[in-house]
Amino acid sequence: MKNYQEVSVQSLTTGQKRMSVLIIAIMFFVFGFVTWINAILIPYFKLAFELNHFESYLVAFAFYIAYLVMSLPAGYLLNRFGFKTGMMLGFFVMSVGAFLFIPAGAVRSYPLFLLGLFTLGIGLSVLQTAANPYVTILGDKERAAQRFSIMGICNKMAGIIAPLLFAAIILKPEDKEYFESILTLSPQEKNLALNGLTQRVMVPYGIVGVVLIGLGLLIKFSPLPEINTSEDGKSDLSDAKAKPNIFAFPHLVLGSVAIFFHVGSQVIAVDSIINYAQHHGLSFYDAKTFPSYTLTATIIGYLLGIFLIPKYINQLSALKFCTCFGLILSTGILFFNGEINLLGYQTDVSVWFLVLLGFANSMIWAGVWPLALSDLGKYLKIGASLLVMALCGNAILPMLYGYFADYMGLREAYWVLIPCYAYLIYYAFHGYKLRNWKT
Repeated sequence: MKNYQEVSVQSLTTGQKRMSVLIIAIMFFVFGFVTWINAILIPYFKLAFELNHFESYLVAFAFYIAYLVMSLPAGYLLNRFGFKTGMMLGFFVMSVGAFLFIPAGAVRSYPLFLLGLFTLGIGLSVLQTAANPYVTILGDKERAAQRFSIMGICNKMAGIIAPLLFAAIILKPEDKEYFESILTLSPQEKNLALNGLTQRVMVPYGIVGVVLIGLGLLIKFSPLPEINTSEDGKSDLSDAKAKPNIFAFPHLVLGSVAIFFHVGSQVIAVDSIINYAQHHGLSFYDAKTFPSYTLTATIIGYLLGIFLIPKYINQLSALKFCTCFGLILSTGILFFNGEINLLGYQTDVSVWFLVLLGFANSMIWAGVWPLALSDLGKYLKIGASLLVMALCGNAILPMLYGYFADYMGLREAYWVLIPCYAYLIYYAFHGYKLRNWKT
């Protein structure tokens, strides 16, 4: 039984809707800040724990596999306690994960770091399950991609700031030579040096844990309304009532697969680029900025989406373009090579194709979510849970990339992107239309 009172979307004033969007935008900034730090942690832990590529991508796996475990329970949690209490609990769980970095750094335990990342992912899955339906229903469906673009800008701005800020805190100018010299140290000296590297993350994550507790309390006592999501899709509400469960909605199930491939390919582009740039001659100290370039390309795509949609193009056309562009760039990474000098970096042209994948990925999330959640009626919260569960693609696909990188080579491993964008093209052109499995 619900112990909270819901309100209709139609009953909200324009001011209430804007305040709600602002609160959710702040949450997306927090999502991005916590998530995209992984782009630094993967190569950092690879050095600190002397890992191969596959082992280093356990960082992404531990963080994102929590979505597979927690997303459906999160939907039932939100139904029981409401959005605001659920969000508060999500922030509190995330803070526990951040605090686990303190003992993990003190004893230099990679498994304990992974447990901390898994706990962060559990809390974040609750927040994502709550936040995305708000973006979908707080306004016209035709402008949902615009609202997702705004959220995406907040998320990716945090993604630009977080790795650079984190790197500024834990890395020093002299580390470029220090990292190279570690390999020449004696076993005892190397162990002391690597212990020192893992201990650098303790204070930053301790601060993050305190901030997350504060954010949980702020959300609980914020003016964010408890929205009656069952009113979504009123025109097809009778059809939604006739469906026995969420798996009777083909466009939703296929959309969750699309999200799986989208987020996995997006994380590969961001989290692998430091190692890939190093492979093509850049130092870790120089390569650390490349995730920010990829996310900047994504933000440029979001800004174009806000300007162009729906006045000049509709969100479906933007989705079709981005999926096709992603396939073209992925092919370019595999088959084009040769060094170029750009922005002061002398590196392979394929590194910049990887940067441009950020632009191709920009409007895919914003295009798939409103299409997949369309006409779900009372199943909206659970449908959102299914889509959030698909974020486990962030866990599985980078691991596949890491495996192939170890056994095939870093460039050749990007073959994993080809089926991702091929399926996304299918969904953008056909899959979203299906309303019955028999047609």
